[in-house]
Amino acid sequence: MVHGRAVGPDRRRSLTRPALSDDTRAFLIALVGRDLGDEGVWLDALTHGSTGEKRDYQRLEFLGDRVLGLAIAQWLYTHDNQAEGKLAQRLAALVSRDTCAEVARASGLPAHVRLGKQARDDGGTDSTNILGDVMESVIGAAFMTGDFENAAAMVEQLWSDTLSGRMGRSKHPKSALQEWAAGNNRRPPRYSVIDTSGPDHSRHFTVRVEIEKVGAVEASGSSKQDAETEAARKFIETYG
Repeated sequence: MVHGRAVGPDRRRSLTRPALSDDTRAFLIALVGRDLGDEGVWLDALTHGSTGEKRDYQRLEFLGDRVLGLAIAQWLYTHDNQAEGKLAQRLAALVSRDTCAEVARASGLPAHVRLGKQARDDGGTDSTNILGDVMESVIGAAFMTGDFENAAAMVEQLWSDTLSGRMGRSKHPKSALQEWAAGNNRRPPRYSVIDTSGPDHSRHFTVRVEIEKVGAVEASGSSKQDAETEAARKFIETYG
């Protein structure tokens, strides 16, 4: 009972949902530069659907994607004097999932993502798809618990090396390939799994990456993410 009322299943889940850890709380406060406000929003932003919890990051990811796009577009309009077409190409590269994942890795975000056991065992903490999504959901949480100016300031800080071009050789191969394609007026790279082999506990993946009117390469790895990363690296070596 809560104040004389019966507690339903959903309410019981919300009462027993784990709180942010001290380490994660400190990480987020440093990231956003202020008090967090509603910590439940931040917990949602860090929660992957594999946990089985009712609430996860998907809705905040949807919001954060739009906030990120506007924040980067505003920065480009203010700081980059190129024509609209070039700005559009650069924007596409800067807000891509690969770039979001690279920024997430550089910030230390992977250590704070909440995954189910299977997703974690499958390499979810370094999955470009998951990290890109969570990075956007964290931006959405910054907007929901603050305002656009605060969220945009966080984006500018997180993306500062990317915006200034200082990432250089440390750039993740998939992000580098995404930017290479945009900079050469090509469509984004397309990744496809063309073969899997081995037992469940030791799978082996072969991935093909292709950029239309440029070429394609294949590479292998112990996870889909590793194979995609190696394919992107080989593509740049071959065609870059």
